[in-house]
Amino acid sequence: MQALPDPADSGGGAVTGTARLQVGGVRPDGTRPVTGTDDAGLLLRGEVGPEPYASGPAARPLTAAEAARIVAIAGRAPSVHNTQPWRFRESGTAIDLLADYGRQLTETDPAGRELLISCGAAVFGLRLGFRSLGRMPAVDVLPARDQPALIAHVRVAGQAPVTRHESELLTAVYHRHTHRGPFTPGEIAPRLVEWLRTDAITERAELVVLADPAQTAWVGGLVRSAAAAQAGRPEIAAELRRWARSAASPAHDGVPAFARGEYPAEPAAPGRAAEPEFRLPQRDFGEPGTAPGGGSPPALTAVLTTAGDSRADWIAAGQALHRILLHAATRWVFASLQSQPLELPELRAELRARLDLPGMPQMLLQLGRSNTAGATPRRPVTETLN
Repeated sequence: MQALPDPADSGGGAVTGTARLQVGGVRPDGTRPVTGTDDAGLLLRGEVGPEPYASGPAARPLTAAEAARIVAIAGRAPSVHNTQPWRFRESGTAIDLLADYGRQLTETDPAGRELLISCGAAVFGLRLGFRSLGRMPAVDVLPARDQPALIAHVRVAGQAPVTRHESELLTAVYHRHTHRGPFTPGEIAPRLVEWLRTDAITERAELVVLADPAQTAWVGGLVRSAAAAQAGRPEIAAELRRWARSAASPAHDGVPAFARGEYPAEPAAPGRAAEPEFRLPQRDFGEPGTAPGGGSPPALTAVLTTAGDSRADWIAAGQALHRILLHAATRWVFASLQSQPLELPELRAELRARLDLPGMPQMLLQLGRSNTAGATPRRPVTETLN
C-alpha cells in the first residue's frame, strides 16, 4: 500500500473500509511502526503492539470508566433536532450502538433515513472514543439481520498512540455545534475544503460544493417550498413542537431556544433592492417570521451525497457528516444543516436532477466562521449506556 500523508501536516483523512495498514518490522520492544489507516480510518502514522488486531481474550476488556468515556464522546454526535436516537450496550471489549426508534420523527422521517444518519454520526463518535483510549476499533455495521435496531458493533482491534489530528478532533467534539445564527466574516481555506471532501470520500460519501451562487439561491427557494408544504400539515407542526425547548426547559435533548436562530430578518434599506439570499432558510419550529439576520453569508454551500440510498448508505452519510463537521470545527468553522427538501420525495428528486448530483442527497450544509460555540445539551451517559 502507498504511504499516506499525516493529517497533522495536511489536515485530512484517508480512504478506508477494511483495515489498511503498512506494517513495519518488529522492534526490540515488540511494537511495529505503521503507516496507513486502521479500521476506523483515523490512525495514519503510529505504532501497534505485538498483536495489532488482538480481540477476544487477548484484548483487555474495557473498564466501566473507559466505556463511559467512549459513550460520552459518541453522545456528542449531531442528530436531527438533537433527538439523540441511540442507545449503547457495553460487552467486554466491544460497544454496540442501537437505534432508539422511540425517538424517530415519524411524520417527517417515516423511513428512518434521518434517524440512521444520526446514528451513523454516533458510530463515528464511538470510533473516535476508542481512539481516545489508544485502542484501534474495528466496526461491523448492521451486523445482525434479525436485530434491525443493532446499528453497529465496535470492538477493540489493537492499540496505537493517538495522533495529533485525532487529538484535534477530540478537542473539537466539545465545541462543535450546529450553527443556526449569523456567520462572522472570514474565508475557508481551499486546502481545508479539499480535505473535507476527502473526509467524505473516506466514509464512502461525497461532499459536492455548489460553486455557482445561482445554485445556492435556487436551493434556498426549494427549502422555502418544503417549509410551506410542511407548514400545512398540523401533525408535522406538532412533531416539531415536541422537540423545541423553551429557555427554562431542563431537558437534555431537543433544540433549545438559544440555538434556534431566533434573529429577526433585516429588511432592505428604503430605495434599495434586497440582496440575493445565500443563507438557506432555517427551520422555524412553529415560530414563523424569524431567521438569521445580519452577519456574513456562508463561506461554503454543499450537498452530502452517497452512491446508494440503503440503510448502510444512510449510516455512512452520518459517519461522513460527523467527520466533516469535527474537522471543520478544529479550524473554528461551523455548519448549519438543512434537510427539509430531502424529507419530501419529489423535492429530493428535483434537487438531485437540477444539481446533477453524483448520488443521493443526504444533507445540505452551509459552512462559515462563527465566534460562538453554544453546544446543545446532551443526555447523560447513565441514560444511554446499559
